[in-house]
Amino acid sequence: MAETTLYQLASQGPQQMMSYILRTKSGKLAVIDGGNHLDTDYLLEFLHSISQGKPVVEAWFLTHAHSDHVDAFLDIQREHAGEVDIRHVYYRFPDEGFIAAYEPGDVHTIREWNDLLPRFERLCVPVEEGQRIQVEELLFEVLYIPDPAFTTNAINNSSIVLRLTVDGQRVLFLSDLGVEAGEKLLASYGPEGVRATICQMAHHGQAGVAKTLYAAIAPKICLWCTPLWLWDNDAGQGYNTHTWQTVIVRGWMEELGAQRHIVAKDGTQSLTLPAVF
Repeated sequence: MAETTLYQLASQGPQQMMSYILRTKSGKLAVIDGGNHLDTDYLLEFLHSISQGKPVVEAWFLTHAHSDHVDAFLDIQREHAGEVDIRHVYYRFPDEGFIAAYEPGDVHTIREWNDLLPRFERLCVPVEEGQRIQVEELLFEVLYIPDPAFTTNAINNSSIVLRLTVDGQRVLFLSDLGVEAGEKLLASYGPEGVRATICQMAHHGQAGVAKTLYAAIAPKICLWCTPLWLWDNDAGQGYNTHTWQTVIVRGWMEELGAQRHIVAKDGTQSLTLPAVF
């Protein structure tokens, strides 16, 4: 019997990244982000491996303009556009001027996006808060879009937040959302609005949203797009010796009752939806 499947792809290089694929029971695909330049070939190979013939991506969501989230997509548009049939690209990025003002060190990604945009602009749908996108049994809802009031941690706080519902079970994708935007999300929707069985951990599991938001979400399954060095808070001096907050956040989730952790350090993994835990 065909199943609805969520895939969390592992990084093909040493760096952190985010790449998720959803496959419907009939084989239709949705992608969230896709990863870095080093992840492009693997992403293409994986899409082909779960498709019959040329992959058809009904919805490609890009959460925010950081290289570890959009570079693989941009590579595909630059060098492999004929290898995947992409029907719609859903995104909402701040303009280049905003990023140049508040995170000038990362402005190169939005500039690359703008340079390549004419090649695929016909596919693009800038999302609105409250928008619903249906791909067969997958219902995506946009809960948050960039707020220009948040100039601290500006690009991460511009991440769109997606709530996926499959047969009544919710999956919340926080992308790289920061504390400030996370507080707004919780204030806007309340605990019931953000509650989800499965939660993608913000900013690779550290320096993301506050514990109060995770408490409201109350996930049973946590998705960590987190490599081993970040999972262990180890920059080369041993376990939990650096300043990343991953080990702290892991403790939060155990305290809050999470029962299962799917971590990118362990390789590419799949989860049948709705999930059993």
